[in-house]
Amino acid sequence: MYMREISLHIDPYLVNTKITPNQLTYLMVVVGVIGGATLLIPGLPGAIITVLLFQLYLLLDCVDGEVARWRKQTSITGVYLDRVGHYLCEAALLVGFGVRGADVFHHNGATNWMWAFLGTLAALGAILIKAETDLVDVARQRSGLPAVKDEASVPRSSGLALARRLAAALNFHRLVGGIEASLVILAVAIADFILGDLFFTRLGIAVLAGIAIVQTFLHLVSILASSRLK
Repeated sequence: MYMREISLHIDPYLVNTKITPNQLTYLMVVVGVIGGATLLIPGLPGAIITVLLFQLYLLLDCVDGEVARWRKQTSITGVYLDRVGHYLCEAALLVGFGVRGADVFHHNGATNWMWAFLGTLAALGAILIKAETDLVDVARQRSGLPAVKDEASVPRSSGLALARRLAAALNFHRLVGGIEASLVILAVAIADFILGDLFFTRLGIAVLAGIAIVQTFLHLVSILASSRLK
């Protein structure tokens, strides 16, 4: 919605440097992983730093491809690194969120680790959602089939097709994406700062974990009920 407008003004300063598109992608991954780790900083500062780093992560995610296309240096390696980077960074963010909810630097009670577990569960779900999509191409290629067409993603059942359209309209699944999740984390951190505890952080962890689990299941059903594997 906004970062492409910024990245296009950054690209001219990068295309004439020696930095390669793949190096920009590596930098994107480093920034995203550090963004997840900064959630271990207690209180509002950690959440603010995380949001800023994930905005930088988004900027780098835009400019690496734009620089590659400008220089005509697009490659399969770049696509692969980009996908792996998204897996790592979004997982790091959600795991960091879970550990933040566990409040390990202040309390050592065993029950607090439940929040770290839920954050890890949310991270696993976020990865699996992406993997389910990517594995369609893997399955088709290994079966000697061409790349899937867009119309094949529509479920064959009219009921499932309607449910898919409703889910797409609500866009609730986007909350486990890196940028959206970082903004949710900042919002609950502000609420906790006002309240003086971790109630909203832990509520956010539970909600994101629930969304990730439900979306992983629904996305799998949607793929199996469509023509993508035919």
